Amino acid sequence: MRSISFLVLTLFLFATLLGTAESAFGSAKDVQLDKLHLPPGFHIELFAEVPGARSMCLSPKGTLFVGTHESPGSVYAVSAGSDPKKRHVYEIAKGLYMPNGVDLLNGSLFVGAVNRVLRFDDIESHLANPPAPVVVSSAFPDDAHHGWKFMRFGPDGWLYVPVGANCNVCLRDDSRYASIMRMKPDGTHVELFASGIRNTVGFDWDPKTNELWFTDNGRDWLGDNLPPDELNHAPKTGMHFGFPFRYGNSVPDPEWGNKAPPGLKFTAPVQCLDPHVASLGMRFYRGKMFPAEYQNQVFIAEHGSWNRTSPIGYRITLVTLKNGQSTGYKPFIDGWLQKATLGASAWGRPVDLCEMPDGSMLISDDKNGVIYRVSYGAPTKP
Repeated sequence: MRSISFLVLTLFLFATLLGTAESAFGSAKDVQLDKLHLPPGFHIELFAEVPGARSMCLSPKGTLFVGTHESPGSVYAVSAGSDPKKRHVYEIAKGLYMPNGVDLLNGSLFVGAVNRVLRFDDIESHLANPPAPVVVSSAFPDDAHHGWKFMRFGPDGWLYVPVGANCNVCLRDDSRYASIMRMKPDGTHVELFASGIRNTVGFDWDPKTNELWFTDNGRDWLGDNLPPDELNHAPKTGMHFGFPFRYGNSVPDPEWGNKAPPGLKFTAPVQCLDPHVASLGMRFYRGKMFPAEYQNQVFIAEHGSWNRTSPIGYRITLVTLKNGQSTGYKPFIDGWLQKATLGASAWGRPVDLCEMPDGSMLISDDKNGVIYRVSYGAPTKP
């Protein structure tokens, strides 16, 4: 028992030392745009400074809302405008429980704060003096472990809210865990949409089919190269995506593979992503600014590994699709992770993606508390 405890402690200390540079928070002064690599013709610039910037949503009027995952945590609004020096950042809520998820409906801002969904009505008229939130729902567990919520309204008008597994790998009697749930905007009719999802912090709907796609983070402690993270496709309700019984292309988990209920049907990922990259935000690119080969394809923000001997991730990747099947997976932007003689360290960690009306793309970075803007062609203003 002592040898096992010593091994666990050693691994923990090693991961901590390895991840020191990654876990420490930076600021805009630590941003090194010249170290980022983009395909020819693309440009990246600073868009705004937002402490702990995580999930994002954009209003029709151009206000950008940004969640965070600290506790207590804040929600911010970045005013519209083409001049970054004149954009104002408002703290519209503070003291919330890991308020990661944000989305808008009919002028109201919805915020996911672990166990609750809150609503700030007519928010753009009150950025400097926001109203007290209305509690829409308290139907979710209050676990901090994988508890932060990425949430969005789907094309069907329902609000989709995931609940991560409150463990590395386990099976709970409470079916809310390891799932994507959904509810009506008023908080009623809370129901299970999909199961067997260890922890998703990003999803989007195919603009051609209105079907849901999402990233999922694989379990830890199976080594550097297992299991993969995943990009999944959920065209209907009731699908099961394997956790904790299967990972990747339906590979049995060494602890749980023989414990699956008889007859349970598993859905394999459309694309296995690299192991431990911490795939978070994902978006279909709907715009026209980027070249045709990027349109209606999937961009993924890979936050970066925390427990891998050789760190990977810390980048934006591209998954190309044809007829619902993957035709490729490759880096789109990298350079946040820098190799060095004694290892590697990351100066930035991308979290989420948000498309602007002109077709440019915003990327949040919670390590530096900044938002980047990616454009194509001659540099333009949003």
